[in-house]
Amino acid sequence: QVQLVESGGGLVQAGGSLRLSCTASSWIISTYCMTWFRQAPGKEREFVAAIDRSGSVTYYAASVKGRFTISRDNAKNTLYLQMNSLKPDDSARYYCAADRRTPPTYDPALMNVWGQGTQVTVSS
Repeated sequence: QVQLVESGGGLVQAGGSLRLSCTASSWIISTYCMTWFRQAPGKEREFVAAIDRSGSVTYYAASVKGRFTISRDNAKNTLYLQMNSLKPDDSARYYCAADRRTPPTYDPALMNVWGQGTQVTVSS
């Protein structure tokens, strides 16, 4: 079964950092663009960051640009999201998704594979 598994979420104080990981099981992510989304309670799922297949081109939402860094290690079949200078508004469940399209889209309805998400909570 095609699956993505996120990890690395947790509780952190404002100004702190977390590193999320997303690993694929039983399939290879190198042929997919990869994207991070997040969803807070009562809000729609929103785009956070995306990365092309090779890892050479990245895209960020304005709200996280300069604070978050998306990267991938295709040899390890893993996607990362380094989150620095976290704010309470960053609190959400974070999901990774695989996208067959290139360049990546920002529309969650067009993603091909999803993970189950990992919770990030930033206290003030």
